[in-house]
Amino acid sequence: MGLDLDYKEGQTPLDEDEKDGLLIKTITTRGELDEFEQLGVEKANQWLLSKKLMVNKILTEDFVRDLHKRMFGDIWKWAGEYRRTNKNIGVDKFEIGIELNKLLADCRFWIENKTFLEDEISVRFSHRMAAIHPFANGNGRHSRLIADVLINKGFGKPYFTWGSKNLVKQSEARTQYLHALREADNFSYKPLIDFARS
Repeated sequence: MGLDLDYKEGQTPLDEDEKDGLLIKTITTRGELDEFEQLGVEKANQWLLSKKLMVNKILTEDFVRDLHKRMFGDIWKWAGEYRRTNKNIGVDKFEIGIELNKLLADCRFWIENKTFLEDEISVRFSHRMAAIHPFANGNGRHSRLIADVLINKGFGKPYFTWGSKNLVKQSEARTQYLHALREADNFSYKPLIDFARS
């Protein structure tokens, strides 16, 4: 029996090769997968609590990939590796490294030149990370956690609350989050910043 996933609005389907990368073969449903992935996110959070990270360390391709691997490396063989297929969202698979490095350079520029307030820099970083969609799975959770790392470790401000809800499951909070992402797609970042702090 294979992995049977039902996809909600805003979720990226996995192809069969990506599903074959599942390390825990007893997982067969979306609910079971969500539980194990949440444990991975919590494990990465525990690791982050013990780390002193500066902005110049956070804004590197190595850190972006390492964080994803720490979040999902116990669940997916390909955790921390860029996706090898195109999806219903994100840049072309061959442009991931290029677009990610542009984002990292842009974020360093925003910080050095105080282009935006710190919350907006972190939320813009998260939004663009999700739009690039570098990984086969977990991009939303990864983009929110890396924004938390930037705002807390980089800027010394409190973590975002992201509506204080599980945004993986279908809920009113998820609907608000997806709406705020669409607004940010149109360069209106206030709803996403407000949601991140709600």
